[in-house]
Order: sequence, then structure tokens, then C-alpha cells
Amino acid sequence: MPAIFFGHGNPMNAIQTTPYTTAWSRLGSELPRPKAIVCVSAHWYLPGTHVTANDRPRTIHDFGGFPRPLYEVQYPAPGAPELAQRVSELVGAAPDTRWGLDHGTWSVLVHVYPQADIPIVQLSIDETQPAEYHYDLGRKLAPLRDEGVLVMGSGNLVHNLHTYAWGKHEPEPFDWAVRFEASAREWMSSGDHAPLVGYEKLGRDAQLSAPTPDHYLPLLYILGAQQDGDAVSYPVEGVDGGSISMLAVQIG
Repeated sequence: MPAIFFGHGNPMNAIQTTPYTTAWSRLGSELPRPKAIVCVSAHWYLPGTHVTANDRPRTIHDFGGFPRPLYEVQYPAPGAPELAQRVSELVGAAPDTRWGLDHGTWSVLVHVYPQADIPIVQLSIDETQPAEYHYDLGRKLAPLRDEGVLVMGSGNLVHNLHTYAWGKHEPEPFDWAVRFEASAREWMSSGDHAPLVGYEKLGRDAQLSAPTPDHYLPLLYILGAQQDGDAVSYPVEGVDGGSISMLAVQIG
């Protein structure tokens, strides 16, 4: 199976038809069907590494101020307790039955796999750990790809809500966002992950593009899961609101 990082952007993508959601739907028809999915979402960010072990994970509406139809979305995919145990063995994650599927996961998957019939577990992001830790966990998850499991990250390469244009018009992307994404693509295409793991040292463009780690770190799990001979492609592109990169990165 490939490993894929999705730029998930605005939660409204769950119920709207946009170029991004259309591309997600197309991916769902083109990808080999996974036996299960492990998703690292920007929105399960807490002290510790946990993995959902529910039989029936709940749909979490972890946002506020959006239209009612968004809160009515349900994504009733089954859980995968056996896979959760496997993930726990690989990365030392603690089983968790309180969390479910947050919008970083379901706002994308309602388009990729709308039947909600593929088992899913989420893996949390330990906010106390440095970037190298998260990249290394991606390396430890790589064997799952040979077991028919889709390893998925959901966040945004560029995610700056302070500069996001909330109006209806679509502004030009900020120059720093364009430069950082272009540099990141060059590094990823060449297999040079070190600058992206050390992104906090890359200067102003990176600081503006990833002012907080939560949406950036899921990418490192996907880069860590890359294996020899894997091609890198970008099946979804674009910048929303001037400062949210919707780039998807497919490994393999």
C-alpha cells in the first residue's frame, strides 16, 4: 500500500464539492483498496502516544461555529482492535477507547471512502516529543504497508490561521507559503527528509508556514514510512485562503 499525507484544510470540505474534495474522491477510486487504515491526525495532539482501540469509534465534531449540517455528518467506519494492538507493538502506543475519529480523519475519508466500510484506527501525536520522534514512528509504521494497511497523515504542510482569509474571495497565496511549499516539494522529490525533520531551523518561511507543530507533524509520519524505490507524487495541489496548503503527498 502507499502512504499518503492529506492537506485537510477547512472542515467544510466534508460537505462541499471543491477541487480538493473531487481529487480526494478520485484517489479513492484509483488506490488499491486497503484492508484497514492507520491515520495520524493533527487534531489528536496531546501528551502521549495513543491508538484508538474501539470496535465502533465515534465521529467527533471537534470544531465550533460552523453550519449545522457539518455537525450532522457521521462516519460510522468500524474500528480495528487487532490492528490497534499491532500498532501498539510497533510504536509503543497506549490503547485508547475514549477517542474516536476526529475531523482530520473523517472530513477527508467521507470523500475517499464514502461507504465508511474500511476499519480505521487513529494514532495520536505526542506534543511533548521533537520532530525526530515523529519521523521515527513513521519508520516503525512502514511494515504495515506490506500488510495491506494504508498509512495516512492528515494536517497541512502550510497552516497559518492568523493570516487565513475567511471571506468568500480566494486571495493569492502568500509568498512565504509558496516558497516553503516549493522547497518542501524539492526535498521530498529528492528523498532528502533531513531539512523537513529539522523544519524549525529553516527560517522565516517555515516559521510562518508551520507556526505550531500540530498540522505539520503528520507529514513526517508519512515521510518516515517511505521505503526504497518508492515514488513521490502530489495528487492534490493548491493553497486555500492564502495560507493553508492543500497539498497531498503520496509515497509509493
